[in-house]
Amino acid sequence: MVKIEHLVKSYGQNFALDDVSFTVEKGEVVGLLGPNGAGKSTTMNILTGFLSSNSGKAEINGIDILEHPQEAKKLVGYLPEQPPLYLEMTVEEYLNFVYDLKKCTFNRKKHLREICEVVRITDVYKRVIRNLSKGYRQRVGIAQALIGNPEVIIFDEPTVGVDPKQVIEIRNLIRTLGKEHTVIVSTHILSEVQATCNRIIIINRGKIIANERTEEITRTLEDVRRFKIKVAGPQTEVLELLRGRQGITYVEALPEREGDAYAFLCESAPNTDMRKSIFYALADKGWPIMGLEPIGMSLEDVFIKLIDKKAESAKRISRG
Repeated sequence: MVKIEHLVKSYGQNFALDDVSFTVEKGEVVGLLGPNGAGKSTTMNILTGFLSSNSGKAEINGIDILEHPQEAKKLVGYLPEQPPLYLEMTVEEYLNFVYDLKKCTFNRKKHLREICEVVRITDVYKRVIRNLSKGYRQRVGIAQALIGNPEVIIFDEPTVGVDPKQVIEIRNLIRTLGKEHTVIVSTHILSEVQATCNRIIIINRGKIIANERTEEITRTLEDVRRFKIKVAGPQTEVLELLRGRQGITYVEALPEREGDAYAFLCESAPNTDMRKSIFYALADKGWPIMGLEPIGMSLEDVFIKLIDKKAESAKRISRG
């Protein structure tokens, strides 16, 4: 359904995209993950016809977006990072405007009503967009992307600035849309794609460094175990004890304190559960554990781990 081949986009000597290739099949929900400036939005802008590339191809259902932009765009619903809203219009006026702009042929009243019910904006249908909250504006942006029932839906940072309750609702909506559409979600938030996507494509500095099923990425991330632990005891001595435990590869004192309890970040070697060892060692000293919670890897940690893994694989291949 979506096919990108050897896409290159450069600005002078700087490459926003450097030989990027991937496909997204019908019915997949794929997350394009990377930090700000990695090349995610550039990829989305080329895929939706807003930007040209230096070389390579981008196709929607076999139609080249650069050679036949109008035909390809008819198949795509797009929510950019900043929703393209006309703030002086009511939601009703705006969605009818988009309906006409897309030359939609569905029953107007029924089609717009169904979309409003899906994205839950029926209660603000008559209100001026300027007076809506960030969350409702985001939903109106999603609604315009769904007009015409496009086969491919692309979301660029769909939950930025949205409160936690609405984040959950948007994630549920994306999963629902994935049952009948091809969906691409571009984000820099790891938990976002883990919660909504079947497959994750990780891009960094214009290059794809991973393209795997979500469960495979998750398995990679579970190789390292990190915990924040709060201990009621002398900070320096607790730090020294933790650093001396076998299987613990890294310990850092955190700038947190609760009474006489200090917080520490601990990281264990792969496939090592350090919790029992820490518990018995601290109990022997009479230093109670006041809290223990797992900490997920940061996006930067993910990149470092995946890049190291890729480099190690390349070394093994060259040796073989």
